[in-house]
Amino acid sequence: MAEDRLKENQFDKVGVNPFNAPIPGESLTTTPDVPHSWERPPKYTEEDDCMEAVYMELTASGNLIRVIDMINEGTPLDEMAQVILYKGYTEGLWNPDLMLMLIEPTIYLLIAIADYADINDYVLYEGEDVDPEAQIPDDDVEPIIMDDDEPKEETPRVQEPTEEVVGQSLLSKIKTELPGKVTEAKENK
Repeated sequence: MAEDRLKENQFDKVGVNPFNAPIPGESLTTTPDVPHSWERPPKYTEEDDCMEAVYMELTASGNLIRVIDMINEGTPLDEMAQVILYKGYTEGLWNPDLMLMLIEPTIYLLIAIADYADINDYVLYEGEDVDPEAQIPDDDVEPIIMDDDEPKEETPRVQEPTEEVVGQSLLSKIKTELPGKVTEAKENK
C-alpha cells in the first residue's frame, strides 16, 4: 500500500536529486581571501585591449580551425560570441558591462573569419531564416538584368567592420594577418 503512494516524479525520470543543489546564499559564505576570477578587478578595462585578446585567442593555431568548422557546421555566430565573451568574463578578463560592449565587434570578427574561409552561408542567429524582421519584402522576385554585358556584382551580406566598431589596430590585423592565418589553418587541417 505504501508503494502505491510513491509515484515517480519528473526528477526520478531524469535521474536528478532536487535536494543536491547549492543552498541559497552559499556563495556568500566562501572565504574572501580566495575570490573567484569575476570577483576581482578585470584584467582588461579598454575595449581595444579586450578585442585584441579575443582576436589572439580565436586565431591561435588550434582554435582557428575549430572556429571555422563550427561556422561551417551552422553554429550561429551570436551564440559563439556569447560563449567566447562569457568565458572571458568568468576568467576575470573583463567585467559584465565591457562584455556587452564587445558583442558587436566579436560578431564582426567571426564574420570576417567566415568570409576569409569562403563560408558564405553562415548563420548570424538561430531562426534568422524565419524571422519576419529579417525578411526583405518581395525578396523572392528575380531581378531583370538589362545589361548582360556588365559583370554582376554580388552585394555583401553584412557591412564590413569599420574602425569605429573594431578599432584601428584590430581592423588592420583583420585585413592583413587574418587572411593568411585562415588559409594556413585550412591547409593544416
